[in-house]
Amino acid sequence: MTSMSAATPAATRQPRKSKAGWNLLGLLVFVTAGFPVYWMLNTAVKPAKDAIDPDPSLLPTGLTLANFRRALDISDFWGPVGRSLLVSLTVVVVGILVGLLAALAISRFAFRGRKIVIVGILAVQMVPLVAMIIPVFLLLNDLGQYDRLTGLIITYLTFILPFTVWTLRGFIVNIPKELEEAAMVDGCSRTTAFLRVVFPLLAPGLVATSVYGFIQAWNEYLYALMLMSQKNQTATVWLGNFTTKHGTEYAPMMAGSTLMAVPIVVLFLLVQRKMAAGLTAGAVKG
Repeated sequence: MTSMSAATPAATRQPRKSKAGWNLLGLLVFVTAGFPVYWMLNTAVKPAKDAIDPDPSLLPTGLTLANFRRALDISDFWGPVGRSLLVSLTVVVVGILVGLLAALAISRFAFRGRKIVIVGILAVQMVPLVAMIIPVFLLLNDLGQYDRLTGLIITYLTFILPFTVWTLRGFIVNIPKELEEAAMVDGCSRTTAFLRVVFPLLAPGLVATSVYGFIQAWNEYLYALMLMSQKNQTATVWLGNFTTKHGTEYAPMMAGSTLMAVPIVVLFLLVQRKMAAGLTAGAVKG
């Protein structure tokens, strides 16, 4: 009896130590991932002279909004942001519509060459984007789409669509076919069964995929730099205006980066519940 009572506290302490270790690891990951964001905000609200101080302070020594005014005054701010929003939203809408149909065909229908299509989607995702810059540039130039938002949208779709198809395929596979079959037995057509049964279950996955697709299109820099002129530049390229032959204005640049992060943060706050549900639904195969 004594030995059992002595072993109980030791057995209790072991899970506590393990839990404390995981909590410490999670805190370390949070600090590592969050510190760059904090430093961006810190630099954005400190005086410009403090941003280039060789001995910077972890805490802002003086708060100012002058950097944000400078960011809004330099060149044009709302033009690039508006173009980035237009391109990103169009890519997400078109990508979701086309990607959903493709993912549904791959997941629910057996056809000749199905495995080749799946392997092709994976192969496209493995190709480095930088390797396709010259072919894409030449192709868009021949099609008359160079320095046009439509050309940039088509370019973004080439690497966001495979991601969308592959991700949505994982969500659709997790939805049992028996649900559709039961609805069809009750008198629903295949389309009605999909809209009433499958689509509501797929909604969280659509939200999660849309958010990631939007982030990819919003943050893309290389193709926007190579394919668009200064008058049609997007928000990421617009940040390059803070680097001139006289140096880099770090404080206004961080203020501009903060302003650019606002749409992503707002979007995430609006759909965070659906996004979390979608990530959980896609994690385990049903």
